[in-house]
Amino acid sequence: MTGLDLVTGGAGFVGRALVAQLRARGRRVRVLDLKADGPDAIRGSVTDADAVARAVDGAEGVYHLAGIADLWRRSPADFDDINHQGTRYVLDAARRAGARRFLLCSSATTLVAGSTPIGDSTIDETVAHAPSALLGPYPASKRRAELYAQDAAAEGFNAVIVNPTEPIGAGDDAITPPTRMMLDFLNGANPAYVDCLLNFAPTVDLAEGMIAAMARGRSGERYILAGEDISLGNLLRLLTDLTGRPTPETKLPYAIALAVGGVETGLVAALTGKPPRAPLTGVRLAGRRVVFSSGKAANELGWRAGPLRLALQEMLEWAAAKGLLAPAKGP
Repeated sequence: MTGLDLVTGGAGFVGRALVAQLRARGRRVRVLDLKADGPDAIRGSVTDADAVARAVDGAEGVYHLAGIADLWRRSPADFDDINHQGTRYVLDAARRAGARRFLLCSSATTLVAGSTPIGDSTIDETVAHAPSALLGPYPASKRRAELYAQDAAAEGFNAVIVNPTEPIGAGDDAITPPTRMMLDFLNGANPAYVDCLLNFAPTVDLAEGMIAAMARGRSGERYILAGEDISLGNLLRLLTDLTGRPTPETKLPYAIALAVGGVETGLVAALTGKPPRAPLTGVRLAGRRVVFSSGKAANELGWRAGPLRLALQEMLEWAAAKGLLAPAKGP
């Protein structure tokens, strides 16, 4: 019988791509997810001790992707409960069950702090910030999870970490922040933009990077999985080119965007309970035009991301099929 891998969050955007690729390689895959369905599926939370214990039982490799991917929650404590404490529950259970290898899917946002310059900079895995230095509760919770995994690796448990940038492709049913941003621009919900630097990696390539890190990554190490850099202004022009829809041409100064994000997040969203269109964490990240270096993943894992345009086209075709694009205005 082929070996068993557990994928937490395996019903999510990147998780489904990872499950498909593992199965294509002949691996038996079990999924733990709140929306898990099908063979070897356990529906439950990573904070449910019984569900986690059943999920890790017999697993050789544990890919831990489950977590909150949004940049805002009405209760900021949710981030730590799921992203940090959930990692502790799954990792500890994997160790007790005798798993041979553990992979934590973290985030490139853990590499960007308040001390990161406003403007252009380049970052690699040598950057190590304290959670308190990061730009919001989401990256702070992911960094705490990283530190716990690194402590486990120092104690002899075989654990590796990947730091992906923004996933792009078809099937983002949860509508993660980057997809929501692009849909809002295409649907006319945002009249202006901050010309930040973005980085996208196709979901299928992120899945391949995780499999490579599980197979060849050094225990205790982090690996940035970054794709193609593009400014938001150029992304909007590319969206117009691919869809024929107009996108905003007005640039919003960063200082104004920061003020708007502060009001939306700290006041409007807190009072209404509705997610802010521009979460403060996202605006603060946008001010740092960071180039994430994937040189380590290329050299040690043999990994590189594919082109953005093709993955973006796939996302747009999926969004149109799902009815997520409002009827185009004009002739």
